[in-house]
Amino acid sequence: MHNRFFKPNPASRRLIGRRTRNLCAAGLSLIAGATAWAAEPPNAEAGRALFLKSTTPACAVCHTLADAGAAGTIGPNLDELKPDANRVTQAVRNGIGIMPAFEALSDAEVQALAQYVSGATGAAQ
Repeated sequence: MHNRFFKPNPASRRLIGRRTRNLCAAGLSLIAGATAWAAEPPNAEAGRALFLKSTTPACAVCHTLADAGAAGTIGPNLDELKPDANRVTQAVRNGIGIMPAFEALSDAEVQALAQYVSGATGAAQ
């Protein structure tokens, strides 16, 4: 930035440095936000809909899951249990305890539901 028309003084150098740091921080924040957004499974809304109302009985009737606003008390609290997608798939397909098997759901629906629950609880994938 040195030329014969512009010779930055120490104050302007500090200002340029601050602006550069602020722009870099803002860019990193955008990247982090985009990464978090991209991390949500593409069928999360389908999984949420299945959890809330598209199954019979609806998962939300029996289970607690904060992301879905569900506060069921018959089945385990999924926020505490944090089941991974495989565990959810097995429970949905085969039933467990008093939970029935949901045989009418397609493989894609079971996958969407399992990914939603495991993602919403922060379970290890």
